[in-house]
Amino acid sequence: MQRAAALVRRGCCPRTPGPWGRSQSSAAAEASAVLKVRPERSRRERILTLESMNPQVKAVEYAVRGPIVLKAVEIELELQRGIKKPFTEVIRANIGDAQAMGQQPITFLRQVMALCTYPNLLDSPSFPEDAKKRARRILQACGGNSLGSYSASQGVNCIREDVAAYITRRDGGVPADPDNIYLTTGASDGISTILKILVSGGGKSRTGVMIPIPQYPLYSAVISELDAIQVNYYLDEENCWALNVNELRRAVQEAKDHCDPKVLCIINPGNPTGQVQSRKCIEDVIHFAWEEKLFLLADEVYQDNVYSPDCKFHSFKKVLYEMGPEYSSNVELASFHSTSKGYMGECGYRGGYMEVINLHPEIKGQLVKLLSVRLCPPVSGQAAMDIVVNPPVPGEESFEQFHREKESVLGNLAKKAKLTEDLFNQVPGIHCNPLQGAMYAFPRIFIPSKAVEAAQAHKMAPDMFYCMKLLEETGICVVPGSGFGQREGTYHFSSKQRPGAQELIQKSAEMMHPKHGSSLLSGTHCTACADPAGMAARVAERAGAAQPGFTHQE
Repeated sequence: MQRAAALVRRGCCPRTPGPWGRSQSSAAAEASAVLKVRPERSRRERILTLESMNPQVKAVEYAVRGPIVLKAVEIELELQRGIKKPFTEVIRANIGDAQAMGQQPITFLRQVMALCTYPNLLDSPSFPEDAKKRARRILQACGGNSLGSYSASQGVNCIREDVAAYITRRDGGVPADPDNIYLTTGASDGISTILKILVSGGGKSRTGVMIPIPQYPLYSAVISELDAIQVNYYLDEENCWALNVNELRRAVQEAKDHCDPKVLCIINPGNPTGQVQSRKCIEDVIHFAWEEKLFLLADEVYQDNVYSPDCKFHSFKKVLYEMGPEYSSNVELASFHSTSKGYMGECGYRGGYMEVINLHPEIKGQLVKLLSVRLCPPVSGQAAMDIVVNPPVPGEESFEQFHREKESVLGNLAKKAKLTEDLFNQVPGIHCNPLQGAMYAFPRIFIPSKAVEAAQAHKMAPDMFYCMKLLEETGICVVPGSGFGQREGTYHFSSKQRPGAQELIQKSAEMMHPKHGSSLLSGTHCTACADPAGMAARVAERAGAAQPGFTHQE
């Protein structure tokens, strides 16, 4: 019909016989007559619009891939087209994608993954026997001996067994049951899945989910998507981002007026704040959860990333069991781990697991049902997780190289953490707490009043305005603290500790410094002057660190 109408409009209807003996001109005439009877209608309204879409999805925000990152992509394209900028590259410090930023993969992990992906390599003498042994075990547990097959919804059984054995070793003999292990598409999948089961009710009985502020934006995003109630508890910035149980009590009591607080989320080591919780703090949190009847979620994906010699990672599972049966038999706990962080940095494989203990048997069946809707997590990601929890051990062929590479990555990250902290603290108007663990810094920025007014004129949060100007002036891409949450009247940004050269971090700090031409903190004298109460000195004293070297800017 449309083709006939086009022929009529163009007047290109030669008088040649058509396939049924009629001329094309007569066919066009018929088409024209039909069009007159049934004129073309205008395009109908879209079914899916911003007004008609799911309002919970529209409410979702995810700062680490928000407007700042979109602007960074735009600037990168401009640089590629030869448009001149005050810088030659965009420095990505917005997300913990270690290998995208230069971290080298662990050889043993990639060897096993290569063998699993292309089993013909099992006959190659180029691969060590301990890698072949693990690959064969994984493949034998897969349908058709192939990573390309579906697995059970809970995950490949032998990998769940290896995860349970890893947890038992990590926790000094505290038993782990493979039946309580669920392999996931990264830790994020496990967190969102368990929250789906936990959220219920309406009005004042709607589930409240307690999350730390600052938080990893996944939590607020999932809470928005599920239309749950976000209950904020604030970490103590003046005490190296410590978790204070009195603050938990305040938050839960205030929340009871408008929701049913049912879930308590802990991120340890902290993202984006980099703190490591003490054992005493974890005991206090578990007792609080037991007392208030809260379901605990322990996000422990940075458990390998502890840098301070005064800190040690304690798993919630281990501390829970060591507190005795009154707690270990009653407190419901879901713990999460991933291939993406630690020394592995294998973000793209999307491997992870959750261990869920003290779950009601009937709810366990509901959880497996929910997981079965997405069939199974990527089997390649499951295999990568297996290598993380079942690495080479002393006496095996690959152990020395594996151990050397692992310690090199963690050692470099520890050096970058200290370097990042020291260099940020040399910039007037910026203060960074000691970085005890994880892979991020969350420094506080003291933004002059004129800059706050300028941000308000642009209808932007002051730290968003700061980060956007930082990107435009220096090419450094960091995420504003408002995307993670912060106390009112304070401003921060989140920065990834890059595994690259020290010169890059040095360059970043120098470019932020007013004496190097940055207008971002012009008018700021120094953090000590901007904070007459001496917040920085108190933080340094409580953390047992030397006071940062603040410079007075004339």
